[in-house]
Amino acid sequence: MTNKARAGRQIACRTFGTGPRQALAIHCSLAHSGAWSGVAAALADDMTITAFDMPGHGRSSDWDGNGDYLQAVASIAATFLTEPVDLIGHSAGGIAALQLAQATAPGMIRSLTLIEPVLFAALRGSTVWAESVAQNRPHVEAAARGDWESATQAFMDVWGSGVPWEDMDPRQRAYLVKRMPLIGACRPGSDDDSGRVLAEDRLEALDLPVMLIGGTESPGSVHAINEALAARLGDVGVAGVEGAGHMCPVTHPAQVAGLIEVNVTRG
Repeated sequence: MTNKARAGRQIACRTFGTGPRQALAIHCSLAHSGAWSGVAAALADDMTITAFDMPGHGRSSDWDGNGDYLQAVASIAATFLTEPVDLIGHSAGGIAALQLAQATAPGMIRSLTLIEPVLFAALRGSTVWAESVAQNRPHVEAAARGDWESATQAFMDVWGSGVPWEDMDPRQRAYLVKRMPLIGACRPGSDDDSGRVLAEDRLEALDLPVMLIGGTESPGSVHAINEALAARLGDVGVAGVEGAGHMCPVTHPAQVAGLIEVNVTRG
């Protein structure tokens, strides 16, 4: 693992695999770059995957609250684009990946794989939006009270890997609780589309293969988001990982890797 200044922040990154195709992967909130280890192992002979710790995660520097969080993540990701890559993003990392793809010169991103990008703004005005707000209310209200442990537990009940809170290693729980405020930092990008991913003609302008992946056991909101995005993208596929929830890159890495491989062969 290396650590260097990128876009004005100290960012840790690691590289997986030795394959000829270069890829860049952006993890979900509350995780770190190591979350890609299983997926990368399955692709090790075909791809070299670079993954970095988002600010406040893993071994990167803390988030200082200055600026828009997901736009900062996209700016950091842009510093890795020294040659064409296959871009992969999960959850909030998927939103940053979309922002990066829209801001990058044609040809630098060969393919885009998005695993449950939590761009809730795509649901505004729909019944699914109201259902999503209700589903997320317990962790949002606990965070507003400053009860970070309750907020984290409520968040993980919906968006975690399925491991009960009480069964987690205490060190893992402490890691998650410490970073829970970063969920709020992502909200301008996820709920309000501060990065203007959904602005008129921006999704339609993406000229590259896109794969939208969702776990079949994930909240209904992520499937609705995938459908909303797919309706506006040109070269797009939508796929489900059977029996998986939101953390499918960790719980079902071989299946996710297989879908990534399908997409990159189109790029």
